[in-house]
Amino acid sequence: MLNRIILIGRLVRDPELRYTPNGVATCSFSLAVDRSFVNQKGERETDFIDIVCWRKLAETCASHLGKGRLVAVDGRLQIRSYETAEGQKRKASEVVAEDVRFLDWPDKGREGSGPAPGAPGPDVGVVSNDEDIPF
Repeated sequence: MLNRIILIGRLVRDPELRYTPNGVATCSFSLAVDRSFVNQKGERETDFIDIVCWRKLAETCASHLGKGRLVAVDGRLQIRSYETAEGQKRKASEVVAEDVRFLDWPDKGREGSGPAPGAPGPDVGVVSNDEDIPF
């Protein structure tokens, strides 16, 4: 069986970093991902996809990402069920990120100056949850 998703899109909002009661970092954000085709009106539609990261990856994304940044996310789809305070059953789908690549430079005002407009971004933004691997 295989559950793998790769997305490239822009952050819709700044990441939100929280910690579980056990002190594990979790970060959530949403990506705007354009569809590869146009609708009947000739417009390209966009999907807004919720992303969640854990541990060191969560802290790194929260520290270095912001609204509008272009990223590639590699992870798995997770669908979970929950019950609202009113007793209604709901489902939520989200991508649990295993790797995140920062595909552009940050804005000048956020983290220093970047390359000239239109120049390719760095490959220094590769972040993953490989902290448990012993090598």
